[in-house]
Amino acid sequence: MPVADDAVEREAVCDVEFSDEDWYGEELVDRAYRRCTFSYVDLTEAVTRGTVFDECTFGNVKFNASQHTDSAFLRCTFTRCNLFDAEFTGCKLVGSVFSDCELRPLQVLRGDWSFVTLSGADLRGVAIRGARMREVDLSGANLTEATVSDVDLSGAQLRGAVFARSDLRGSDLSAFDPRTVDLAGAIIRAEQAVVLAQALGVEVR
Repeated sequence: MPVADDAVEREAVCDVEFSDEDWYGEELVDRAYRRCTFSYVDLTEAVTRGTVFDECTFGNVKFNASQHTDSAFLRCTFTRCNLFDAEFTGCKLVGSVFSDCELRPLQVLRGDWSFVTLSGADLRGVAIRGARMREVDLSGANLTEATVSDVDLSGAQLRGAVFARSDLRGSDLSAFDPRTVDLAGAIIRAEQAVVLAQALGVEVR
């Protein structure tokens, strides 16, 4: 079942540093970590379900081929982490920051990624469907040939972002300014074209 709003109130492991640990293929179910630091931890093919990481720091962590369902990474920091082929289903990453991370291929299905910082990220070919990404920072990010469908991108920071040949059908494009975002070859629906035209000051009748 989805992560409860009060999930971080469960008994949690607090202020612990995990370093150079092998958690390959581990199953982390209904656990909670608060203000913990994970350095050079191998979470390749690991599975989390209903697990909460609150204000945790991940440095040089391998999330390769890991699967996360109804878990939460709240206000976490990811630095030089590898998320190759990672999958997030129904997860909350509100307020988290990604820096110098390998993020492709990445799959996101539903969940809440609002206020996440992904500025300058290489997101070519990623698949994000049905997620909430309000006020996400994608400035300078490269989403060429990505699937970003039925995503709430209202209030997003997008200056310098590239969505060339991406699939944006069904997504909220109210924050898109075609003058500062590369949309060459992007796939959208007719009603979305009206939104982009209005952003250019064009009157659609």
